[in-house]
Amino acid sequence: MSGRTVLLWGLDDDAPIADVRAALARLDCRVVFLDQRHDADVDITLSVAHTLEGALRMGDEWLNLSEVSALYLRPFDARALPSCAGGDGSFDHALAVQDTLLSWADLTPALVLNRPSHMAANNSKPYQARWIESLGFRIPQTLLTTDPVAARAVVHRHGRVIYKSISGVRSIVSRVSEAHWGRIENIASCPTQFQEFIDGREYRVHVVGETVITTEIVSDADDYRYADDVEMRAATLPDEVTMQCRLLARAMRLSLAGMDIRRSSAGEWYCFEVNPSPGYTFFEHHTGQPIAHHIARLLAEAGSRPVVARPHAKPSTQTSAS
Repeated sequence: MSGRTVLLWGLDDDAPIADVRAALARLDCRVVFLDQRHDADVDITLSVAHTLEGALRMGDEWLNLSEVSALYLRPFDARALPSCAGGDGSFDHALAVQDTLLSWADLTPALVLNRPSHMAANNSKPYQARWIESLGFRIPQTLLTTDPVAARAVVHRHGRVIYKSISGVRSIVSRVSEAHWGRIENIASCPTQFQEFIDGREYRVHVVGETVITTEIVSDADDYRYADDVEMRAATLPDEVTMQCRLLARAMRLSLAGMDIRRSSAGEWYCFEVNPSPGYTFFEHHTGQPIAHHIARLLAEAGSRPVVARPHAKPSTQTSAS
């Protein structure tokens, strides 16, 4: 069944993976699931010449990677997985498997949600914000600093200011208050991002291919993800904002993206960040919006078309984790 396989890679109890897997089953799609907890028991070979060839062994089952027409990947840090932490070389092997799979995900002609190289901008929020701004959205005035004096000045200038992580690692967004002044000097050894607080209505936008799914969020919390009184409901954006979200995902080469946007009280549209591996189930379970279905359909439709080999100009190389 060449060119008709969807490969899922992650953890079986990771909700986004589990929900897409279930949705693919309802679409009667051929699915191969690679549980990352078993990477230490997986063998993979990859050859990069004028064409890309590879194979994946999971137990007694072999998968020719040229059969894979779509891949949805949500790998976790192998160092955090107990199954890969043994003293028998299992961690080194799991890491080699992970590195090889990520390399293949960047090179394969299959549809990938999303390619590792295309997700890299998420590792620097300031860099990503400038990219977002260049594509037409407003961004809050931002200061990245290790200078306590500069931090105090930006708070005095804007009055209401939030601070958050500058990396792709999830953090709790918090508003600067008087309680923070006693430890503001600590930023001297920890670069911190401060942003003006934008008053208005929050939206989470999931772009899946050309499909735009919008969730309106009603909450007074600084970070609604950790609030008890949050209300979410399906919403529709103005046509021009919907198109802007599509263009933003396309420019970042993301077939799946979760965007945090806000309409200010003055009617201006801001985008705070774009998540290339969104935990969409948080929103789907609140609203019933069929996000997993749209992701599964995108993967399945890619699997209904033959995979065309993409030529590679690089010299022949071979990688094996076995």
